[in-house]
Formats: sequence, C-alpha cells, structure tokens
Amino acid sequence: MTTRLTDVWVYLAQGPLLWLALTVVAYVVADAVHRRLGRHAAANPVLIAVALLLAVLLASGTPYGTYFDGAQFVHFLLGPATVSLAVPLHKELARARARAVPFTIALVAGSATAVATAVGVASLLGASRPTLMSLAPKSTTTPVAMGIAEKIGGLPSLTAALVILTGIVGAIVGPALLGVLRVRDAAATGFAMGVASHGIGTARAFQLSDRAGAFSGLGMGLNALATALLLPAVLRLLGY
Repeated sequence: MTTRLTDVWVYLAQGPLLWLALTVVAYVVADAVHRRLGRHAAANPVLIAVALLLAVLLASGTPYGTYFDGAQFVHFLLGPATVSLAVPLHKELARARARAVPFTIALVAGSATAVATAVGVASLLGASRPTLMSLAPKSTTTPVAMGIAEKIGGLPSLTAALVILTGIVGAIVGPALLGVLRVRDAAATGFAMGVASHGIGTARAFQLSDRAGAFSGLGMGLNALATALLLPAVLRLLGY
C-alpha cells in the first residue's frame, strides 16, 4: 500500500499543476479554519496555509524551487491583484487628497523606519550582508521586495519569506496595536497597515472596513515606491 501511494505521489509531482492546486486547497482550508474561529486575527489564513504547505513539502522532501515552479502562477497574479486595489481607492480620492501632506510624512517616516530598524537590529545580531540586504525591503509587496533585494545583493527567496512573515505579524498585531495607540480613524488605520505590512495587512484592513482597505492599498503601493527611492540613502546612512 505504501509503495502504491509513493508511486502515485511521484506521478503527480511531475505535473506542473500539482503545487498550484495544493496551494489553492491549502488556502481554502485555512480560510475555513479562519471563519470557524470567528476570523480571529491570530488565526491568519495565510499563516495557516503556509504551515500546511510547509508540512507537505517537508513530508514529501520537495525542494522549494520545485514548489515555486509549479505554483508561480499565484506569484504572477500578485501584480494584477495589487493594481486592482485602485478600484476601491478611487472612491476615496477626495479624502486621500485632503490628507496628502500628513500621509506623505507618515509614508517617509514609516518606510525609512522599516528599513533602518530591520537592518540595524539584524546587524547588531551579527547577520551577514546578504541577510541584511534581504531584510531591507521586507515591508514592501513581494514582487517589488524581491526585485529590490536582487539589485542590492540580497537573496530574493529569503526576502519573499521575510515579506510574508512581516505581513502576517502586521496583520495579527497591527489592529490591536493601533487600538492601544487610540488610532480610530479608518483611513489612518488602513494607511498604517499598508505601509507596515503590505498585501497581507491590506487583506486584514478590508476586514475592518472598505475605507481602511482602500487606504491600506494606497499605503502599500506608495511604500513600494518610497522604499525603492529611499533605500539607498538609508543604507548609506547605516554604513552599507
């Protein structure tokens, strides 16, 4: 029986759609668990899906490269999904224009702080230069972060993992922390979530309200641009 299951797995693993299908199934299961638990922040569906897929990869001895080759269509869709966030933001253009100055200040401060704290703390802990460069763009959306990491000497695959981890932590901790800081405004909450925790934080912001989600998408998009522009200057200030 074990031999038959192994043969079936070897056959399926050769198909390019296996890992795409497993990724979709893992997220469907994770979202069901998330809903079952009342959409509690700690039961983040991305975290659960990642854990499920990691278990499958470890149990089957499958390298990450093999998984990515099969599931890269999901990675491709990150771009169109990000662009589609302009639709809800269009409804909030007047409000966004009215807050252009404070949001710009928050964007620059948030983007620079994200880079400086990540690289600074990791440097004090003795991380290697490639690891530091992989950490630097962790608060931007995955496609942009991987591109930046490759240009500055980081490891794109490590950056992708760090981006996902950053997003998960931000989605879980962000709303509670903003609540403690008495940030009640939906636009400010969403913008902060987008700047700090990109797409995963934006998904969480949409659960709070449509306005929070729209401004989170704005923060995510602008932070990708700000990080690309500010990162060289921040790294120079840090001596890299």
